[in-house]
Amino acid sequence: MTRITVIGAGFGALTAVRKLRAADRELTIDVIAPKPELVYYPSTIWIPTGLRRPEDVVVDLNPFFRRMGVNYHQASATGLRDGGRVVITDAGEVPNDGLVIASGGRFLKKLPGIEHSITPCEGVPAAVAIRDRIAAMQGGTIAFGFAGNPKEPSAMRGGPVFEFMFGIDQHLRKRGDRDRFKLVFFTPAPKPGNRLGPKAVEGLLKEMKRRDIETHLGHKLKAFEADKVITEGGEFGADLIVFMPGMTGNAWFDDTELPRSEGGLLQANELCQVVGQDKVYVAGDSGSFPGPDWLPKQAHMADLQAEAAVANLLGEFADKAPSQTYKTELICIVDTRTSGILVKRTEKRSVILPATPMFHWAKRAFEWWYLRQYR
Repeated sequence: MTRITVIGAGFGALTAVRKLRAADRELTIDVIAPKPELVYYPSTIWIPTGLRRPEDVVVDLNPFFRRMGVNYHQASATGLRDGGRVVITDAGEVPNDGLVIASGGRFLKKLPGIEHSITPCEGVPAAVAIRDRIAAMQGGTIAFGFAGNPKEPSAMRGGPVFEFMFGIDQHLRKRGDRDRFKLVFFTPAPKPGNRLGPKAVEGLLKEMKRRDIETHLGHKLKAFEADKVITEGGEFGADLIVFMPGMTGNAWFDDTELPRSEGGLLQANELCQVVGQDKVYVAGDSGSFPGPDWLPKQAHMADLQAEAAVANLLGEFADKAPSQTYKTELICIVDTRTSGILVKRTEKRSVILPATPMFHWAKRAFEWWYLRQYR
């Protein structure tokens, strides 16, 4: 009986589980993850403004695992042996005939003073911390920013920062005290959101100007202090710093012989195979994939990569040469809490549609549609 192990419990990992089980009811599927839960990160943007509670964005996966006939191992991967045929965890070893790694990424925390900032996509506690800080503030400066991995341009996640910023701006206006706050957006990039496409840059900057959000662009970050952002182009005060650093690979990759990209992610090919490995695949933030420099680190891309990984892995067991690639596509709704801006980019074109309440409600409808398969 074929035994496949999936590492992770996020978007790519769960898509891999669904596709594996849909293809073969007899497969033995092992899932390794620290907690049997899915955090729906796209909706954490609404926690600071009260539109979502923490329990709204966390899904208990135990019922899903039972439906899928999955062997769940509550553990963290710590390494591999036997060419990936055995996953070493902090709770024992799990053998496999094929492996899908979808354990996410890790944020770079090397900037001096970064402990004075909150990284919003680190999970629900971070979003709650932002909520509580803002609730206690009666005025001041809130700084929002992001940076990348200088060795891996695609290893960044800047989009949610715009959503946190626009949503909090809207929340303060509804609260009636926006005039007592200064909002500042900062990034080393001279054209923020350029990975979304040139039209998106223009649209986002125009939206910031309309909302009276100041910008500090194109200056390398030097450090944070408890009440200050310091860059090579100057410094400015900040009572709250919301900052998304660049990403790299999981720490446990260091205890494997898996090939790494310059930025520390698992080196993958267009088939989602970890380069030079036998029946070892990767999906989502864990991997460094071929493609344009705007190839996104987002749930949608992780799902597409997981589908390709499963199709190719199962094909190998059927003595078929792997052939399925993933679609290179960036699609998102930049939400402002009451409206949304639709952005879509492919290798052929880039589209941005102006803010409308319809897109906000579309994002909320998609949340329900996506999570219903795991509840």
